[in-house]
Amino acid sequence: MMFKDRVVVVTGGAKGIGKTIAEEFRKAGAHVCIIDLLPNDYFVGDVGEQKVLEAFADKVIADYGRVDVLVNNALPVMKGLDTCSYEQFNYALRVGVTAPFYLTKLFAKYFAPGASIINISSSRDRMSQPQTESYTAAKGGISALTHALAVSLSGKVRVNSISPGWIDTDFTEYHGPDAFQQPAGRVGNPLDIANMVLFLASDKAGFITGENICIDGGMTHLMIYHNDYGWKLEENNQ
Repeated sequence: MMFKDRVVVVTGGAKGIGKTIAEEFRKAGAHVCIIDLLPNDYFVGDVGEQKVLEAFADKVIADYGRVDVLVNNALPVMKGLDTCSYEQFNYALRVGVTAPFYLTKLFAKYFAPGASIINISSSRDRMSQPQTESYTAAKGGISALTHALAVSLSGKVRVNSISPGWIDTDFTEYHGPDAFQQPAGRVGNPLDIANMVLFLASDKAGFITGENICIDGGMTHLMIYHNDYGWKLEENNQ
């Protein structure tokens, strides 16, 4: 199996995209170390807390002595300008940007030859809806952190990021406008992301580092104008 006995760390790996990523690595033969606030079979904890990250990293190294793949997937809170407090905004950045940085730092001496880091960003790193500032800032931060780490870890660890678009974590099949508005003709599912994660972590992607790959069914390339193909923008007077 492609990842037999490799050590894979997945943050936020107990549900959604992270759970599917963890499952696919296990199918490929890897030892998977999850950290999540939700119950899981490895480590329950908050990646927004420094001491939790240190305890988690100590456990991974004590158990396996190395890291082959680090997937930073933990989900920052999404709150906006009207409701997000100073503390909540900082917490979103701690989960979405500081934790990936600090885990990389904690594992720096333990990355195996050919190791790879994959950061899960979002297509919101380049586009927005109203009242999403905390999440959008965190996802923009991890996209920029990706190329910075790729340069700092040059020749040692490849670092890439993925920006998912609309991914339905329940694998729901959509029909009608929800599906055909996407140039790919459907809404995404977690396997669309997990498949790319495994590719980027593999030797087949050995010449790819510092990149961000947007997996959104083409939505960020769809030009939208008022009254074009039925789209209509109504002014918000609030």
